[in-house]
Amino acid sequence: MKATIWHNPKCGTSRKTLAILENLSGVDVEVIEYLKTPPSADKLAQLYKDAGISPAEGLRKRGTDAEERGLPDASDEAVLEAMAAEPILIERPLVETDKGVRLCRPQDKVLEIL
Repeated sequence: MKATIWHNPKCGTSRKTLAILENLSGVDVEVIEYLKTPPSADKLAQLYKDAGISPAEGLRKRGTDAEERGLPDASDEAVLEAMAAEPILIERPLVETDKGVRLCRPQDKVLEIL
C-alpha cells in the first residue's frame, strides 16, 4: 500500500503519524514537506473532499493569522487559495492512501485508512 503524508518535521503530531506509517510493513511512504513543496489549491480541494471535511476544517488557526484574516468564515475557494499561497495555514498532517484521506489529529486517525 502507498501512503502519502503532507508532513511538517517540526510538528510532534506529524512526526508521530509518520512513525506509525514507517513502522508498518507493506506501506510505501511518500513524505512531502508541504512547507517546502505546497500542494495546489486543486490538490487541497481534492484532499479535503476525500477526507469528508471542509477547507475551513483543514485550516490551521493556532500560530497563524487565519482568524485575523477572517479565513474560518471565508469561502472554500478563498481558504484554499490562502493555503496554497501560505502553506503554514494547512493543518497537518494530511495522509492519503487508496482507502481515503485523513487529517491525522490525533495521529491514530491514520489507522482508519490503512
